[in-house]
Amino acid sequence: MKQLMKPKQAGIRAILLVMILMLTACQGGAGSNMPGSGSADSPSGNGQQSQQQEGDAKPPAEHQEQGGAASNTDGSDHEETGDPSKESGEEDPALAAAAAQLSEMTDKEKIGQLVMVGIEGTRMDDVARKMLDAYHVGGFIFFKDNIESTSQAVSLLNELKKANASNPVPLWLSIDEEGGRVTRFPEDYVKLPSSGKVGSGNDPDVTRQVGELIGQKVNSIGINMVYAPVLDVNSNPDNPVIGDRSFGETAEEVGSQGIASMKGIQEAGVVPVVKHFPGHGDTSVDSHLGLPVVTHDIKRLQELEIAPFRKAIEEGADVVMVGHLLMTAIDKNTPSSYSKAVITDLLRQELGFDGVVITDDMTMGAITKNIDAGEAAVQSILAGTNIVMIGHDYALEEAVIQAITEAVNSGVISGEVLDERVLATLALKQRYHLKDELADIPDIERLNEDTRAVLKKIK
Repeated sequence: MKQLMKPKQAGIRAILLVMILMLTACQGGAGSNMPGSGSADSPSGNGQQSQQQEGDAKPPAEHQEQGGAASNTDGSDHEETGDPSKESGEEDPALAAAAAQLSEMTDKEKIGQLVMVGIEGTRMDDVARKMLDAYHVGGFIFFKDNIESTSQAVSLLNELKKANASNPVPLWLSIDEEGGRVTRFPEDYVKLPSSGKVGSGNDPDVTRQVGELIGQKVNSIGINMVYAPVLDVNSNPDNPVIGDRSFGETAEEVGSQGIASMKGIQEAGVVPVVKHFPGHGDTSVDSHLGLPVVTHDIKRLQELEIAPFRKAIEEGADVVMVGHLLMTAIDKNTPSSYSKAVITDLLRQELGFDGVVITDDMTMGAITKNIDAGEAAVQSILAGTNIVMIGHDYALEEAVIQAITEAVNSGVISGEVLDERVLATLALKQRYHLKDELADIPDIERLNEDTRAVLKKIK
């Protein structure tokens, strides 16, 4: 596969690591946790850091840069595409703040930032507390069975935020909320239509308004990350999982409408996650149940499946979710969610994405029926992933965290790789000014009025 590469990116990674070392030296050596510095239990200074975010980081609606240094896990001299401001030497306050934050974290705290976990029930329980106290997890994903009412959801999220107070980094609080059949919210919110319905109007401004409403809706209860928009092209009528979740049947429709939705979500101050890279539209197997296989040649993939993601990256995508599917033209043997050919070679190097990569849920059948989830998680991180999602089953969540911890302690995941993966996540949290501030009960009727006004524009 042809790789399009710009110079200086390898040097940028070195500069970032030097920056961390210099910050550490200025602090008298406390907080040093660079490659070879010891196990995940090794202390780093006092292990704590204020969650106050840097006030001069760019607001999310204005930024066009990505979240951190691109990865290069194979130790080669390949250089990857980067943000123009980095190449021109402009300082990125969010990245500098993240580097300072990283320098004071223990390996155990860093490992926590590599995972997004689910929670059982509608209240915080002892295991969820353990996820914060013992594992320092970077965030939670919420499903329909976690949300029974608006007041309960606000209470649950506030409980998690309060429990995270002793950790150095605020939480990702995330959810699938696409409109249509993929919604987790209670009935007192007016429902938004599916992306297929919104996209059929071919009006990017209306689509942006719907995206902003999605952002406002999830933000109203304290959610700061949403798994939307879907950038899969609805090219297979037999697809059991995408269908009207897609904005359309062509790459052009999906690209323009998806980017409008993404920008609307960003304008609401919420992090959008574009999904399911490198394209889940032309599959006939539900990846919740088994592993879909796509056999199209690379020319077709570039023109259809990959095209909307390329455009979204050019327009400032913050996070890309990698799906569980096998694209044989890119990697004959390894599913995309833990394939270096997909994540580093294609997404990072060829498409130039240096933001945050997150996997789809590692408890899905496409993974659990084919490989140990812990092994897949470690391979995914080595392949270039920043965050591994384990959305269900506390025992499996702990097993994955332990597998990652063992890989770090044994050197399978080097200190340099660990720092690179975590730095991008910390920078994005800085860029969106994340804080574990408690949320109030939202004004649902105002949100519903805004939703009804936009619904009138959708034919």
